[in-house]
Amino acid sequence: MSYSKLTRDQIAQRIAQDIPDGSYVNLGIGMPTLVGNHLPKDREIFLHSENGILGMGPAPRPGEEDADLINAGKEPVTLLTGGAFFHHTDSFAMMRGGHLDIAVLGAFQVSVSGDLANWHSGGDAIPAVGGAMDLAAGAKSVWVMMEHLTKEGRSKIVDRCSYPLTGIAVVKRIYTDLAVIDVTPRGLVASRLVQGLAFEELQRLTVVPLSLAGTRAAA
Repeated sequence: MSYSKLTRDQIAQRIAQDIPDGSYVNLGIGMPTLVGNHLPKDREIFLHSENGILGMGPAPRPGEEDADLINAGKEPVTLLTGGAFFHHTDSFAMMRGGHLDIAVLGAFQVSVSGDLANWHSGGDAIPAVGGAMDLAAGAKSVWVMMEHLTKEGRSKIVDRCSYPLTGIAVVKRIYTDLAVIDVTPRGLVASRLVQGLAFEELQRLTVVPLSLAGTRAAA
């Protein structure tokens, strides 16, 4: 049976639906910023940006961008009623102090034990790991949003990360274009596979051992 991968917006929508009411959430640079466009209207969710915003809204409509109102990735954003600006130092104190419920981050690799590599892939590198390290260490839950496979068709979920680490054993959940995968003490547990994708095919693509939610892992 054939299957269709989720688009980036569909992954973002899936993540947004899983964020509980009242959560304080940081959306990392890149793909995760799309989550802000899909937050449920009936929930109060506070979006934080490491450059000093709390109460960030979705992307502005074309032509309504404000060059002075940007997120950490320098993309234009909006500010919800009651939103606030503050110093970069205060923003990092929020991140490091355990005040964020969820950080949604992109990744080059995630290991079976939840290690995160998301800042250096061996090519032209950004100067340093940056705020992702603080988010990975400080957020109560780290969720990863990424495509399941590299452009070469290799799994980004690996036994051991070959890229420099951002954090060790920090990832709790992985959202890909094929499934949702939880990092648990008994290993990686897959759920919500895209329509038409058999678990056996997901396992073949992922390579590292998976179990399917609702079934018992092999001894």
